Amino acid sequence: MAPNQPPAREDISLQELLRFSSGALRAYPLRTGLSMLGIAIGVFAVVLLTSIGDGTRRYILKEFTQFGTTIIAINPGRVETGGVPGLMGGTTQKLTIDDAEAIARLPLVEHMVAIVMGSGNVEAVDRSRKVMIYGATANMPEVMKFTVGRGQFLPDGDPRRGASVAVLGPKLKHELFGDENALGKMVRIAGTRVRVIGIMHPKGRILGMDIDDSAYVPLATAMQMFNQDELMEIDVTYAHEHMTDELAASIRRLLVSRHGDNEDFTLTTQTAMIETFGKVMNVITLGAGAIAMVSLIVGAIGILTMMWISVGERTSEIGLLRAVGVRNRDIKRIFLVEAVMLTSVGGVIGVLLGLLVATISRVVLPGLPLRTPVIYLVAAMVMSLVVGVLSGLAPAQRAAALDPVDALRAD
Repeated sequence: MAPNQPPAREDISLQELLRFSSGALRAYPLRTGLSMLGIAIGVFAVVLLTSIGDGTRRYILKEFTQFGTTIIAINPGRVETGGVPGLMGGTTQKLTIDDAEAIARLPLVEHMVAIVMGSGNVEAVDRSRKVMIYGATANMPEVMKFTVGRGQFLPDGDPRRGASVAVLGPKLKHELFGDENALGKMVRIAGTRVRVIGIMHPKGRILGMDIDDSAYVPLATAMQMFNQDELMEIDVTYAHEHMTDELAASIRRLLVSRHGDNEDFTLTTQTAMIETFGKVMNVITLGAGAIAMVSLIVGAIGILTMMWISVGERTSEIGLLRAVGVRNRDIKRIFLVEAVMLTSVGGVIGVLLGLLVATISRVVLPGLPLRTPVIYLVAAMVMSLVVGVLSGLAPAQRAAALDPVDALRAD
């Protein structure tokens, strides 16, 4: 047997480790509480920020999928990197009603809607309201997944011929007519007198725009209202998502041939847009989690510092344990268990606090997009355990390396 090495005893059981470590933590309640608080704040930040990021991602995806996933939008102007087609810069050739009708005849197209839009006053008797006004063809409800609540939508027919009719969003109808029946009533939209033939079913807000506070008029009527001679957008739907690339290629070939071999338009598929937004929001969620990890790292440094100081304060205790035959690996396990207990309890407190704040926020601010997936809660707890092990390694190694005789002589 080597000098200064006491006879070895059996390994300490897990129950003894937990009892010994918890007793050591209870001996310094203030220090223990502050160390747990550091980890709790870090885990709380991880849970809350990732909840906001994931909730926002799901909110945006839900907003876009209200129009379905089998839709392609065609806008005037070629956009390579981003922006709003047609509003920034010019275009070689405008999108026309003829273009829209040619696209509608393609074999894979189910429905087509041609759209122009602008804002203007809608007046009825002594009330007036400025809203978005959409000029569209008759298939808009089928393409945009809208539903007519009462009456009918805009009549089908030649899109070049206007009609003195309009359809009101439910909020606009209520603001102008209250509970009174608006069907058949006359209103003035952007200075044009029209008859109300339909009221839309509530749709809600889409990306900040209140669709229910809008008016719909025939395409040619809107083009005359806004002095437009081109379309702002053409939207088409098709049967299945696997047709997306084929239909997009057909539309591109058709318009290029019609526009003198110039691709002076932009195609946007709903599937590609949803995938892009999903990827962007995933990166934002991970970035938010990484920022929150800084708090967790600060908490880990606090625990490492506390455990390191604790080893120095408990030198004689470590010497006594070694003197009665406790192995080096058991000394390591004692300090590792203490560190893991600190971070585990702190992690549980942080998770519960994060869930509590998220729940209260959803009640107080119903519109706030918060969602806390179980996987993030599990990941937060796993991170707290890993932090415990990492922050306890160096102090545990230092404790195990102490010479038992020198340790017993320590004051």
